[in-house]
Amino acid sequence: MNILILGSGGREHTFAWKIAQSPKCDQLYVAPGNSGTDKVGTNVNLSVTDFAAIKALVLEKKIDMVVVGPEDPLVQGVHDFFLNDDAIKHVSVIGPQKKAAELEGSKEFAKEFLFRHNIPTAAYESFTKETVEKGYRFLETLNAPYVLKADGLAAGKGVVILNNLEEAKAELKSMLVDAKFGQASTKVVIEEFLDGIELSCFVLTDGENYKILPTAKDYKRIGEGDTGLNTGGMGAVSPVPFATDEFLNKIEERIVKPTISGFKKDNLPYVGFVFIGLIKVGDEPKVIEYNVRMGDPETEVVFPRLRNDLVEVLQAMANGTLDEINIEIDERAATTIMLVSGGYPEAYEKGKVISGVDTIEDSLAFHAGAVIKDGDIVTSGGRVMAITSYGNTYQEAIKKSYQNIEKLHFDKMKYRKDIGFDL
Repeated sequence: MNILILGSGGREHTFAWKIAQSPKCDQLYVAPGNSGTDKVGTNVNLSVTDFAAIKALVLEKKIDMVVVGPEDPLVQGVHDFFLNDDAIKHVSVIGPQKKAAELEGSKEFAKEFLFRHNIPTAAYESFTKETVEKGYRFLETLNAPYVLKADGLAAGKGVVILNNLEEAKAELKSMLVDAKFGQASTKVVIEEFLDGIELSCFVLTDGENYKILPTAKDYKRIGEGDTGLNTGGMGAVSPVPFATDEFLNKIEERIVKPTISGFKKDNLPYVGFVFIGLIKVGDEPKVIEYNVRMGDPETEVVFPRLRNDLVEVLQAMANGTLDEINIEIDERAATTIMLVSGGYPEAYEKGKVISGVDTIEDSLAFHAGAVIKDGDIVTSGGRVMAITSYGNTYQEAIKKSYQNIEKLHFDKMKYRKDIGFDL
């Protein structure tokens, strides 16, 4: 079959790397792709939200399946676009329909879903520009630290955690009144702070059945010791050492099962990946957020541990036969370290030549913000490349990734030297 992946990051390169291994995949296209996907498929320069261009490509290349990487096209309704067009409605789309994608598109929608289905999560209230004074009063009822979340999509940067009440009030005003995150913060959710250690759970669903992929833990902050600004993710580890069988069972019974049954009860059409951001408070899992796609950089440690033919799994999701698939997992640990541009997550320069990629041994280099220009691989984004390794322990895998990073270079290259420090 011919398959199209939408997206251009490390997640999409990992998808492409895994899909290209399947004998069921004839032609693989990635739009717009990057320098890594270029090696395993054919890049097509079009926007992930240009649905008319996507349709034209699907018809021209006789695409049978579209795998949606990022959240934007899902929230904008790419799956519905296919279903509502006779020329392309036969094409399988992996990713939820627009109504269900609101779980990531709106923090308020997600919190209402969680409360409605009695899924453990933090207490919250949401506010708009008109109710900002009420927001100040709500903050006064909470203990520090204060968690403020832009309701809409803000590229992973719309969450602010502050220890000082006056700073929290000023931030709320900045988000609502001064539109700090633009449209994304016309509404802001304020949550109670949950004290614990975070992890991610990934679930596949065909809308009826589900399968759970390995857990992973990512590292969001730019600085060592989880300090500094939030990023899209600086590294990840799988499996999560503190996630015991007993704890994983709690996740499945209290969170995964009511989530999947909640989709059916609320009539949220969902074929795709459910990324559940969790926090372990004491010995109890609670939901921080839902994402309606795979995580990045977690995909770079979860998919390398998946032994199955990914195309077979995706077909089962599309056909509603996921219950017939047995998910097989590599017992080894996998870790990834993200190389980023100097200045990221704030202003950074692009176009820096990356050297040493072909000298990497015993690790996988998943390209993210990197493209081919004049024969060279050059930086094109903030998060540039994820170096993934296997090991019998996560410490062994991390060591291998760092050894290979020594062989890589681009101007002002940065990475965290403490991934896994808190485990």
